Amino acid sequence: MDHNLCKLTLVYPVGAEDQILEFLLDSQPPLPGFTSVRVEGHGENFDEASSREKVRGRIERRMLFVVLERARLQSLLAELHERIGVPHLAYWVEPVETFGLFK
Repeated sequence: MDHNLCKLTLVYPVGAEDQILEFLLDSQPPLPGFTSVRVEGHGENFDEASSREKVRGRIERRMLFVVLERARLQSLLAELHERIGVPHLAYWVEPVETFGLFK
């Protein structure tokens, strides 16, 4: 296992997507790349859900994955929180066993 790498996952409201993507694309030093997808959240708290989401029982969200150096993680999260401050942003970190790219 490469203990120097980790996978950061962010889950956030749809309305925050542009801010978060711009922040990550402008991040210095540049990130190696990331992937974002459309997802739906399921759970207990629907206070800020739209009427449509309440009826469907799920909330539209975006999810982003990035593999990065573990040493960079805390500063990136701190800067994201300080500069963007998105409410209802959830995140978690996982170890990366191996990482590669086929060319």
